[in-house]
Amino acid sequence: MFPRLRGGLSAVLIVLACLLAPCGTLAGWAAYGLADTGRYVAATAPLADDPDVREAVAGPLGAGVVDEVAAGPGPVTGAVRLFVRDAARSFTRTEAFREGWVTANRTVHRAVLRALRDDSAAGRPVTVDLAPVTERVRDRLARDNVPFARRIPVRHTEVTVLPAHDADRLRKGYHVLDVAAFWLPLAAVAFAVTGILLAACRRRAVTAAGLGTALGGALLGLAVLVGRRLTVTDLPGPVDGPAAGAVYDALTETLRTASWLLVALGLTVALTSWLTGRHGRRDGHRHGRRFERPAGRRGDRARRHADHAPAAGTDPREDGAKTADAGA
Repeated sequence: MFPRLRGGLSAVLIVLACLLAPCGTLAGWAAYGLADTGRYVAATAPLADDPDVREAVAGPLGAGVVDEVAAGPGPVTGAVRLFVRDAARSFTRTEAFREGWVTANRTVHRAVLRALRDDSAAGRPVTVDLAPVTERVRDRLARDNVPFARRIPVRHTEVTVLPAHDADRLRKGYHVLDVAAFWLPLAAVAFAVTGILLAACRRRAVTAAGLGTALGGALLGLAVLVGRRLTVTDLPGPVDGPAAGAVYDALTETLRTASWLLVALGLTVALTSWLTGRHGRRDGHRHGRRFERPAGRRGDRARRHADHAPAAGTDPREDGAKTADAGA
């Protein structure tokens, strides 16, 4: 292969590897982080203690209780609304709310995953039954000796989580993401190794691959920050604002960590390659000078000896005899 073609192909493969590294990280986070119910619940469970999230939940919760009361025969006064609102806020600080929060997130996540993985569910919305959540909260309140907790009715209420058109769109993306999460990291490693092997100077290729990987990790971290701004801005309703930011930060914590790991790994590889190359060149120069100096001294001695040595083809004894005859 021609050296120029070989160098160009090596550069293209290394660039592709550096581009696929953050893409593969993003796909892996979505497929093995967000799509795993255990990891999702573990990430969202601490949000039950977040003040912004509690305030965002207390508003709809209190409004729902007021609507239930308004359906009765008596009027709903301002005092009743204020009491219900304070009661909802107090409830979000209890252990019953934490258990209900975890149960609700687990139930919704499983329902969404089941719909995304089932192709036969096309054209149907994603719904969940809130009865298990209500039952879990009721039992917890009863254990805490809350009055009339056992009288809380457990109704099978179907709540739509995703409309049909959104579920169908996400289902197609989920299948693509599942494939990309496996193949993109492998392709990035294969392209990087092949590009380094084809390079004329492999040390420079390793340095370039490391710097490119670090740059990809930095761009991924920047994309997470931009995505946070766009997500918080586009979400309407009571989850808009600080509560949405808290949820986004909790879900993307592992992605941010992965982006920093890419930066650290790339810089470590590039710095190690650069230092070993510099150390190797310094040792080469030192060894070269070490072997040149003795040769130079031997050359100087040889030149001095040649200046004092007799001419070629002459015999010192003949010169001595000629000198003796001339003196006689």
